[in-house]
Amino acid sequence: MDAMSLLRTKSIEQSLADTDEPEFKLKRSLTALDLTVFGVGVVIGAGIFTLTGRAAHDVAGPAIVISFVIAAIACALAAMCYAEFASTVPVSGSAYTFSYATLGELFAWIIGWDLILEMFLGASVVAQGWSAYFSTFLSQLGVVLPEAISYGGTVDLVAIVFVLVLGTLMTFGIKESMRVNLVLVAVKLFIVLFVIVAGIAFINPANWSPFVPEAVATEGASGLHQPLLQFLFGLPPQTFGVGGILAGAALVFFAYIGFDVVATTAEETKNPQKALPIGIIASLLICTVLYCAVATVVTGMVRYDELDPSAALAQAFAYHGQEWMATVISAGAVAGLTTVVLTLMIGATRIIFAMSRDALLPRGLAKVHPKLRTPWVISILVTIVVAITAGVTPIGTLEEMVNIGTLSAFVLVSIAVIVLRRQQPDLKRGFRVPLNPWLPGLSALICLYLMLNLPVDTWLRFLVWLAIGFLIYFAYSRRRSRVGQADYIDFAKPHVVAPPPGETPAGDG
Repeated sequence: MDAMSLLRTKSIEQSLADTDEPEFKLKRSLTALDLTVFGVGVVIGAGIFTLTGRAAHDVAGPAIVISFVIAAIACALAAMCYAEFASTVPVSGSAYTFSYATLGELFAWIIGWDLILEMFLGASVVAQGWSAYFSTFLSQLGVVLPEAISYGGTVDLVAIVFVLVLGTLMTFGIKESMRVNLVLVAVKLFIVLFVIVAGIAFINPANWSPFVPEAVATEGASGLHQPLLQFLFGLPPQTFGVGGILAGAALVFFAYIGFDVVATTAEETKNPQKALPIGIIASLLICTVLYCAVATVVTGMVRYDELDPSAALAQAFAYHGQEWMATVISAGAVAGLTTVVLTLMIGATRIIFAMSRDALLPRGLAKVHPKLRTPWVISILVTIVVAITAGVTPIGTLEEMVNIGTLSAFVLVSIAVIVLRRQQPDLKRGFRVPLNPWLPGLSALICLYLMLNLPVDTWLRFLVWLAIGFLIYFAYSRRRSRVGQADYIDFAKPHVVAPPPGETPAGDG
């Protein structure tokens, strides 16, 4: 085996040239507003109504607001790395494409394989959550669905139909998908803002004291369910105090995950050099303000140790005699989760599209519909897999697999920014991360730290997923890779076209 072939790169120039191939050319129709809405759509889900209260009740108290700010800073570092790469290499594939151009094919395959896990599993998990909230919402309106075909039943038919509808929309066009996404995000933001404004009237400032509760030692999880860092070094778990604020930041960090999906639509953006950084960073800022506002309101309405960890916001309004707000919150969750599933499914199709175009996956998958200009084959495949997974699989603890796949992508993108700056310092960039290499390096370290706070069993499942990926790569992808073919021409490098057999090159003899 040629070890160097594992680190062969696909130049940025070649990646850009591939976007003009008629067979694989996508339609450029997205604006900075579309991308911002896209980002907000995937980041804000039902977690804003539940995760905030759980983190305040269990680990940080009212200081959960500080946890959100710390998590936002950590995400902002990764977001800036994504923004620099996406504006420099506006090609479908996100972190996969970025890694291919800098770290080499094997790293690109690993990150692409991780992203497929993140988006497939994420869409399936969230679709099940949508089914649960939809059933709750209907029951509050007096409509009860049969248990056998709804959330928790033998077959979650509600989740299956939901995914099929979104898959049909996604297949017909990215712009059409974005229009529906825009309406749903508007509904979601209206409900979130309504909850914030309505909750202000019930705030009692005394509930914010103490703002940082005194630190408390806890038993924590044990065995394979404990965080890897705790397992390796025997660190005692702690809640509240400064340690609780940091633990809260690690917990709520996952409420921000999703902004990276914006980068997967780079090839369908009208002015990617400007629109992509705006979309990535603006969506993160909007979500941070909303998260902090909800955290401030919910801890002001009910003392943190009296919050219901499973449904804090609904319980906070019920505490003040406003039970009707539970229906409003359920409606917001339904709208919120719809945009999350749609966005993750679109992201999954674009990752697979980029990998198929490079022949690391079967190239026939990357066919673009002649009229719709969407990767219709992959869209149908993604829809079927997500629908079946959401409908018949008890996902449960696999939710944390989404987080480890995402964080591994963040680590590699942060490192890749440093590498590309050294390899091609004069390359035109629409956005540049300040203080390179310190900020990208800090981003990689923070994301690695958060990975180490995930449970041991999550790491073991992740290693199994990677092993399957390595098996596919060495058995299929490495030999069929487009970059590795003898007739492959990289537009970034000078090349000589060989004469047909039997002819003498010009200038000889």
